[in-house]
Amino acid sequence: MDRPHRSTRRRLGLAATFAILAAGCSAPASAPASPPSARLFEGMGSHKRPVSTRSAEAQAFFDQGLTWAYAFNHEEAARSFERAATLDPSLAIGWWGVALVHGPHINNASMTEDSSRAAWEALQKAKTLRAKGSPVEQALIDAVAARYAWPAPSDRGELDRAYAAAMQTVHERYPDDLDVAALYAESLMDLQPWDLWTKEGAPKGRTLEITALLEKIMAANPRHPGATHLYIHAVEASKEPRRADAAANALRTLVPASGHLSHMPSHIDARVGRWAESAVANRRAVTADVEYRRLVPRQGFYRVYMHHNEQFLSFTCMMLGRSEEAIATGTRAVTDIPADWVKDNASVIDGYMTVRLDALKRFGKWDELLALEAPPAHLPFTTAMWRYARGVALAAKGRLDDAHAERERFEAACAAVPKGAMAQINPAATVLGLARHVLDGEIAYAARDYGVAERELRAGVEVEDGLIYMEPPDWMQPARHTLGAVLLDAGKPEEAEKTYREDLTHWPNNGWSLLGLSRALEAQGKTGDAAEAKASFERAWTEADFRPHASCLCAPKLAATPR
Repeated sequence: MDRPHRSTRRRLGLAATFAILAAGCSAPASAPASPPSARLFEGMGSHKRPVSTRSAEAQAFFDQGLTWAYAFNHEEAARSFERAATLDPSLAIGWWGVALVHGPHINNASMTEDSSRAAWEALQKAKTLRAKGSPVEQALIDAVAARYAWPAPSDRGELDRAYAAAMQTVHERYPDDLDVAALYAESLMDLQPWDLWTKEGAPKGRTLEITALLEKIMAANPRHPGATHLYIHAVEASKEPRRADAAANALRTLVPASGHLSHMPSHIDARVGRWAESAVANRRAVTADVEYRRLVPRQGFYRVYMHHNEQFLSFTCMMLGRSEEAIATGTRAVTDIPADWVKDNASVIDGYMTVRLDALKRFGKWDELLALEAPPAHLPFTTAMWRYARGVALAAKGRLDDAHAERERFEAACAAVPKGAMAQINPAATVLGLARHVLDGEIAYAARDYGVAERELRAGVEVEDGLIYMEPPDWMQPARHTLGAVLLDAGKPEEAEKTYREDLTHWPNNGWSLLGLSRALEAQGKTGDAAEAKASFERAWTEADFRPHASCLCAPKLAATPR
């Protein structure tokens, strides 16, 4: 999927999205860490960083806090670090950790007043105890001191740059300290979150410095949890995502207790078409999340990561033809979240609640889709997408009058989506515009108006190609899958072939386009190439429980199902 990040839109959209979420969730700052609530977890991996304490228990909690920080579970990291500092009242670096994890990161570039206050208070405790730490610990405390101010400014830019500069100084003093290097690399990534590559795949800003730092760490320690995690994020949107294969393979079982780290290999797997491996990674992540939820029933910000793992698993199963698992996981992803949490955080989670609709639509479960109740009013984007999905289902069932009526309701629902609302990472208005093109195309196709159908679907493809990179994407059923089916039915196999080959450059080894490609080649008499594409489809579909007749189930069953 060679769709690099769009810098300004990505940065603003992500920052705004997670700023809203941080304000609504009970992240570490709004639910202060309490020593009795901290616990040692099994499955945290073997990463250690000896610190200035004689307490084995304090050391264990510090090591756990650092690993949770690398795993982006900042809430649990705060509890672990604070527990370490409480067990050893002289452990300045414990309070450094608390201050560190209340700060911004690539998935949340802003800070609330509560998180700023919590970071500031922890920093003061670390500074008070600073002299009791080792020289490198003192240097880290001095660096994190450059990251915060009180009162906190509305624009963090100067502080973020100051922290990165301070971490550069620490790295230059301790060039062989792998944790220092990882923290320095992360400070640089925080300066340009999700903004490392141009559309053409050229590195932006300090991207090459970031990747070089992380590669140096992994050369010394291929199983460093922070470096492997960050490296996947650093290269996943590049033209060479396979550079992170070693990092992905290391992370698969490195920290079994961390759902997020267990999930991270799937970011690379999806980019390169390793769909079965992606499913395994996300199943591991979901299993880890179930156990973590049992031990820690309430989550704040981290709940988004947990939802993301189920969402990604459902998407992966769609690409594997695993209909039952895709639908069950997509359903669980939107029903397992407590209703009160959804309501309190509706402005952000709204963009993530459409995965069940996507799974049902992907596998042509039209009656099940039409039987779904309307989403609650506080999820306006999901409501609009529900209307869209109903329109698609009605068109596929040949109920054209009902489909046109649903199309009107879709427009009314779109009008109710607030300006500035986001899907996952793209503006909701952009994704709804794509939905409009696809819905119009499928209604026209159901009426056998091939010209309008092709025009609308090509417009949808253009919008989809312009979407900001996200895994899984904001549009889970590629518009080319629908366009290719329409072109085949319209007697344009050459254009269908081109469409499917283009899709396979975005989503390698996906069975839907391999099936369509084999049909397009057959229609042109290219029997050898068709047989090769058919064999590739069968390999891609090894784990499937569903046999499609076309790349989009909006198409009628005009051809025999492959055997």
